[in-house]
Amino acid sequence: MDLAMTWTLASMASCNCSDPVSQQLHIFKLTHKTPAQLSLSFGSPVTVQQAASSLQSNLIRNPFFMETLAHLSIERIPERLVHAAGAGAFGHFRVTHDISHICKAKFFSAIGKKTPVAVRFSHVGGFRGFADTARDGRGFAIKFYTEDGNYDLLALNTPVFPVMDPLFFASFAHALHPNPQTGIMENNAQWDFLTLRPESVLFAMVTWSDRGTPDGFRHMPGFGVHTFQVVNHQGTSSFLRFHITPDAGLKNLMNEDAVRLAGEDPSYYARDLYNAIAYGCYPTWTVSAQILTLEQVKTAPFDVFDVTKVLPMDKYPLQQIGILELNRNPENYFAEMEQIAFNPGNLVHGILGAPDKLFEGRLLSYVHDQTYRLNGNHNKIRVNAPLQPPSTYLRDGRSPVRDNELGTPDYFPNSFNGPVAFADEQAKLIEISQKETDNFGPAREFYLKEFTDKERETLPGNVVSGLRMVTCELQERVARMFSKVDKELGSRIRDLL
Repeated sequence: MDLAMTWTLASMASCNCSDPVSQQLHIFKLTHKTPAQLSLSFGSPVTVQQAASSLQSNLIRNPFFMETLAHLSIERIPERLVHAAGAGAFGHFRVTHDISHICKAKFFSAIGKKTPVAVRFSHVGGFRGFADTARDGRGFAIKFYTEDGNYDLLALNTPVFPVMDPLFFASFAHALHPNPQTGIMENNAQWDFLTLRPESVLFAMVTWSDRGTPDGFRHMPGFGVHTFQVVNHQGTSSFLRFHITPDAGLKNLMNEDAVRLAGEDPSYYARDLYNAIAYGCYPTWTVSAQILTLEQVKTAPFDVFDVTKVLPMDKYPLQQIGILELNRNPENYFAEMEQIAFNPGNLVHGILGAPDKLFEGRLLSYVHDQTYRLNGNHNKIRVNAPLQPPSTYLRDGRSPVRDNELGTPDYFPNSFNGPVAFADEQAKLIEISQKETDNFGPAREFYLKEFTDKERETLPGNVVSGLRMVTCELQERVARMFSKVDKELGSRIRDLL
């Protein structure tokens, strides 16, 4: 933090202005003593006559009017279909424990090694403008700017994903959206889908528990959900399921507090994160993983790649890898947080991805989404660009094209010293066969062993709060679904209904 910003924040504190979010414009004024010369996009200065009034002039011949009006209609881009509402920041990941014998990815190569990161927290179903504290699943996406390119780790605040089969991913997304006729958010579609797809019961249980509304992003965990295959320098495979635990502690909101804050401060999470970083209270998370050998994968009595189930901690304990710290707020929200593009297919050498079908489906979904939102050159946008300028055969198209690969040949292979691939003994992703298994047993174990007494006490009321505007038939199906997890839980939901 520079001296000017330190002085400005100290001045705010002295006059009880404790909210850098609300004071952003005032901070800008204090750190920019004189206004810059207003200009047109092509560099020509704007005159007072052009900017003051257009009432007594020819509009078409006023370039300031023409440019600002023409630009207004293109200032919005399509929002994300899921994870539309969000906020984030920048920082670094620091290795604290050596796993180079397990994974040859360079950003894991040495204790103390730092890698720049960008993090975006988000709602799953909420659209832009959604209240931060509204009940919903949440995303915790990390972009690691490594020396071998960008690695994107897309996590959730729940330890599981709602569906195992990518065939149902689009339907799940639609079930979280407003009613197609009324345009109004209601829970009939969501509960209908969840009760018809029993593999979602653990996701639903965690989302509607107190864990479903963390007390700000700084107290929210992240889970990689997939079991990733990684290789070391000898080509030996291991399998990691990532956990990201807030060092400030897990802290959640009671349902009534979340509802109140949704009305009082819809940007409660984003404000808390921005202000903490602005004051130098940098949030950190411990990054760990459950690590399995290939032999453990083969002999496990269950599918370790099932994204709707957790891996037992007593059988596969967490092993710490490093610390994630966020220490810089975005300088421009649109340029950095709205345009940042995550893709589970952004992998680096040493991390092969996950062999399950959902991961394969997400590879297609995310590429299509980012290309639609930001065009095919989205990795040339500054926030998405890797540390080292890439050498590709990708050129032309909609902006940004940057140097457009200059005079490099535009076909491969070629005889004129265009970019060539490097030789690497690339390990292959293992092939697996998946089928649906028992869903309620694992959910019951999680409910009894992982939930606290307080969480078990408040879960029925939280569920019922989301069933008030739901049909009686669906209410009964929800109670029946949770009865299969725990009879007393289902009975308490029925009593409250």
